[in-house]
Amino acid sequence: MDNENEAEIKRALGIQSWRNLSKEKVIKFAAMMPDMATEVRLKIIEQFPAFKDLAKNSVDSVKQAHESTLSANGKSEENFHQASQQHRDALKDDRSRDDLSWEQRQFLHECFQQNVGQAFQKDSESKRFLDRGLRTVAVSAGAAIALGAVFVGARIIGEGNDSPEGSLES
Repeated sequence: MDNENEAEIKRALGIQSWRNLSKEKVIKFAAMMPDMATEVRLKIIEQFPAFKDLAKNSVDSVKQAHESTLSANGKSEENFHQASQQHRDALKDDRSRDDLSWEQRQFLHECFQQNVGQAFQKDSESKRFLDRGLRTVAVSAGAAIALGAVFVGARIIGEGNDSPEGSLES
């Protein structure tokens, strides 16, 4: 799609004004940038000086959600491990009774092993969860940085096209 003008781009994004450019629409806008004429791209970017703030707020929102999720996961895991420990303590007390048969002791020993296995599984699940969460935060931050680079790159290209030689000079 060759975006001829600003009004067409706003229609494609489903917005009335650049003030309505949401976090979700920024990504769509960035994807459309290569198809835009340089003059249109620069005109739009000039109207959207708060891009850095939007990108930072997006990253901050993801970070805050991630921290909240980590906190809830930590509490859940702590509760699980506390309940598991209480169960192991009860099994330990039961195993120390003198009136148990060998089969009963064996059963309690198997229950103890099962409990330890469940704790190991929960720990592994938690580590996978934390890994996925960290990746989400990293991807979000990377996307914000990439979008910033697109905007900065578009500005540099536009400024380079304005120079008489058409080249970038330091």
